[in-house]
This record gives sequence, structure tokens and C-alpha cells, in this order.
Amino acid sequence: MIHFTNTFFIKRLKQLAPFIVLIALSLNIWAEPQPKILIQTNKGDIILELDAEKAPLSVKNFITYTESGFYTDTIFHRIIKNFMIQGGGFTKSFDRKKVNSPIKNEAKNGLKNKKGTISMARTNVWDSATSQFFINLVDNGFLDNQYAVFGKVITGIEVVDKIGNLKTQALNSSFQNIPYEPVVIKSVTVLGNKKTNNAPSSNKSTEIRK
Repeated sequence: MIHFTNTFFIKRLKQLAPFIVLIALSLNIWAEPQPKILIQTNKGDIILELDAEKAPLSVKNFITYTESGFYTDTIFHRIIKNFMIQGGGFTKSFDRKKVNSPIKNEAKNGLKNKKGTISMARTNVWDSATSQFFINLVDNGFLDNQYAVFGKVITGIEVVDKIGNLKTQALNSSFQNIPYEPVVIKSVTVLGNKKTNNAPSSNKSTEIRK
């Protein structure tokens, strides 16, 4: 029988440490389970708490866009009172931004579309969500198991409500429920991270389209 000393194990552990770190990172073991996001708008600040445990793909997707600076100077382009506010896809001049590949729909993760929650917007194609999201202004149970909730507002719900009460207009057939006063997303930041970055129609259709 071969006997190994503590020194041997310590030496081997030190040799393997870099590989253990790489494996852990690749498996996202050390990822923050509830990352905090700051959305700064021209109407006030909103802080989100994301749920990386129940919606890992949606959270990773949102943070990827966030850290790339994608959301800077985009707008909340769709506001329906007593329903939701939607943004994350268009510039102030209503140009559609180029997005990454769609992600898998995590709508059946057990999270509910309650007031103050944030969910992924999509087309009528199940796995079509990219950058756009919406924040529920009220409990929207009819969206449960259809649109993936991946976090909630923990600070600034009054800002969300203020945005949700803005008067809207129809610019054309493509842009309905546009606020008269532009709601600009000045920046989106992962709090505590050094990497920072400076739907339905008016009759409440269940499609949070892009």
C-alpha cells in the first residue's frame, strides 16, 4: 500500500487549483444567485434583484446585454397603463438595435408575473426572447407560464408607476402605446460589478411582442 503525506496532497492541490477555478467558473458555481441591477432613466432610478437560480438563462442573457452597454440610450417604447412597461430594443430615434441569438423560454420556472416583476418580452414564437423586457405594473397572472419572469423591482417601484401613468400615442401601425414624453434608459449597471455601462396591444393581448 502506498502512503501519501499531507505535503503531497497540498502540493497536488496547488497544482490543480487553477483548473478547479476554471471548472467552477464554467459551471457558474460562484455566480451571484441574486445579482442587483441599476436602471437609470430620465424619470428616476430603478433597482432590480434578479433570480439566477430559477431563471439562469434569462439572467445571464440580461447581464450579457447590460455589460456590453447595449441598453444605454434605449427607451421604454411601449407603455400600457395598469398592465406593463416595455423596453430594451429601440433607440431614441426608434431604430431597432441588433441583438444576440434568442434564448430558451423559462416561463415555467415557477415565478409569477406579479406587480414589480421583470419578464422577457418575445414574439409569438416560444423561444424568441432577445434583449427586450417588460416590468409588470399590476399582477398579470394570465401571463404566467407564458412569459419568463427573471427578477423583481426592489427599489424605485414609484418610478415604474410614474412611467406607467404617462400618456401615450400611436405613431403608426408598428408603434402603439408610445409615451408622449420619451422615457430614456440612460444606463444599466450590474451593482458591485466593475463592468459598468455609461407585448400586448392596448386591449391587453397576451403577446408581449418585440
